[in-house]
Amino acid sequence: MAPVFKVALIQLHPQPVAPAENFAKATAFIKDAAKQGCHLAVLPEYHLTSWVPDDPQFRQSCIESMKYLEKYQALAKELNICIVPGTIVEARSDDDTSTSSEGPSMLNVAYFVSSSGDVVGRYQKKNLWHPERHHLVSSAHEPHEAFDTPLGRVGMVACWDLAFPEAFRELISDGAEIICVPSFWTMRDVNDEGWELNNNGEAEFLNSAIVTRAFENTCAVIYVNAGGPAEKGEKTNFAGLSQLALPHVGSIGRMGRAEGMNVVELDKDVLRIAEENYKVRADMKREGWHYAYTRIREGGKL
Repeated sequence: MAPVFKVALIQLHPQPVAPAENFAKATAFIKDAAKQGCHLAVLPEYHLTSWVPDDPQFRQSCIESMKYLEKYQALAKELNICIVPGTIVEARSDDDTSTSSEGPSMLNVAYFVSSSGDVVGRYQKKNLWHPERHHLVSSAHEPHEAFDTPLGRVGMVACWDLAFPEAFRELISDGAEIICVPSFWTMRDVNDEGWELNNNGEAEFLNSAIVTRAFENTCAVIYVNAGGPAEKGEKTNFAGLSQLALPHVGSIGRMGRAEGMNVVELDKDVLRIAEENYKVRADMKREGWHYAYTRIREGGKL
């Protein structure tokens, strides 16, 4: 039988430009997850700073938040738990093309920290949401790469990447069994016309896409979004809806829209059964497979 892993979905409500406060809150959740025997804890995108690019303190708070990666490494080692600390915005100033009149370019980066405290995976967000493009640099044509972890082979994407099936296909072509998706997705990420068509439209998008990606790729999708203030319950524009999706099974532990934590079980035997039925990975390895991907497989064939 394949192993069963316990995963903590930590749907944090990040305070704007308050890395220390948000880190302290995240730490409390992670320690609780470790006490419950979790193997992995996943946090949302922008969990240290929130997404407030027009705040004059935002850029500096992002620069300050870079030091928290080492703190997460120490925490992972101390608690013997893997951590995906959402995304951490980095400032890049290593060449002339990376700077502007406002200072260093900003990169939105997700990390996978192993239970040993080592960083075993890094992903810079590729598909930037439209407002992000004024502030962040995309990883553009860099390949999506999976990596080995105590839970097996894992890939990472972030938020709007969810809308691109190509990203998931490239990750599973590199052997990913689990794909983590830290996110900062709200209910009002649309214009007034879109909102009037369906004020629950973003929830429909998320719930359908997360489960679809799991089915069509015979993989587990761990989606963790920012949530609203706990005291306001569901009366918030934060979308929440953090969940684990598995093929055959569908959504597990789907949360509401408020801050909180759910612990779910990821049974990797489900992935074996799904692949035996759908044969997605087997087909992709066949000679003459008719869809090309960025990654070159063994023998130099696509």
